[in-house]
Amino acid sequence: SVVLGRGGFADAVLPPLAFLAANALAGTSAGMIAALLIASAFVAFRWIRRQSFVYALLGLGSSLLAFVLSQVLQRAEIFFLPDLITNLSLAAISLLSIGLRRPLVAWTSHLVRRWPRPWYWHARVRPAYTEITLAWALYFLAQALLQWTVFQLQDAALLAALGLFTGWPGTVVLLILTYLYGTWRLERLGGPSVAEFRAGTPPPWTGQRRGF
Repeated sequence: SVVLGRGGFADAVLPPLAFLAANALAGTSAGMIAALLIASAFVAFRWIRRQSFVYALLGLGSSLLAFVLSQVLQRAEIFFLPDLITNLSLAAISLLSIGLRRPLVAWTSHLVRRWPRPWYWHARVRPAYTEITLAWALYFLAQALLQWTVFQLQDAALLAALGLFTGWPGTVVLLILTYLYGTWRLERLGGPSVAEFRAGTPPPWTGQRRGF
């Protein structure tokens, strides 16, 4: 729902598309203004429709900050610097959460599923979430390195295209693989299912076979 829901996918994809279109027609500054206008329109649209506008608002704030920085520093590629910083931050947070034995993916699953937090820390459950969190960290780090490589070319249009085609499409694939591997790994670990954990069922357990 985060990726494909009413307040996520379009809000993130259309501003970069607007940038690419306006950039091709009227230059980089026009592209940045077009992206800002589209992001602002999404915030207003979601608010009027009483839909969640968190993602639209975050996108607008990020775009506005990037626009100001790019104008102050007179470098168009700075407009895409927040995306690079975000990916680096997510990679760092993922690795830190693993070090603390509280993997990030377990927290995101808890927020969505509302399953008991102690279940995620079970010795025969946590490894699945740790492994997936490590995969997420590597994914975010790879994205950041790729963005930094293109960033040094000082090509704003190429950065926009990179963000469009490797950002959300890549995230969708990552989430699908996360679910498939996670459910398989939980079954292999042989830990308790959420229902069994809540009921205090002693081993052997049937395990968590649906949902991650």
